[in-house]
Amino acid sequence: MKSPLSQKQGNATDGNARTEGNTGTAVATKNTPGPFASFVRFVVCGGGVGVLSSAAVPLLAALMPWAAANALITVASTILCTELHALFTFGTGRRPGLREHWQSAGSATAAYAATSVAILVLHTVQASPGMLTEQIVYLTASGLAGIGRFLVLRLFVFADRGTPATVAIPVRPVPATPVFSAAA
Repeated sequence: MKSPLSQKQGNATDGNARTEGNTGTAVATKNTPGPFASFVRFVVCGGGVGVLSSAAVPLLAALMPWAAANALITVASTILCTELHALFTFGTGRRPGLREHWQSAGSATAAYAATSVAILVLHTVQASPGMLTEQIVYLTASGLAGIGRFLVLRLFVFADRGTPATVAIPVRPVPATPVFSAAA
């Protein structure tokens, strides 16, 4: 059985066909990155957009309340990341639809909740933790949430839905027996 994290096969409309064996049958392959390459791309795209967002929030906060600026930049960066992940990180070959945008936003919300809960638990356990402790807890929770988000995006949101799963069902031939016998 092939791992869902391994590279995926495409369909004949991808335009990237190769010939299989001596039969001359054309088999299409999609140039989707493997799991490691996808993860590196995920970190680069998400991290790059995150750095840009952290610079954009204070600039926008000069024009509006900080909470509104943060919300606006969060929505914009989530939309941008979803586009980047569909086209570059997971190599779907198409722009994401509304379903992918909502699912990606849901996974980002879950990651936000996980990091918030981690800091809340820290402050419950330790009344006034130091900045270093907060950063360690936050970055650990953020890293784990990021890995979880990567898995959700790769396995569910941007999984190749164009290739149906094939199931081999062994069929035993039934010997032909006459329904009516001439001797009867």
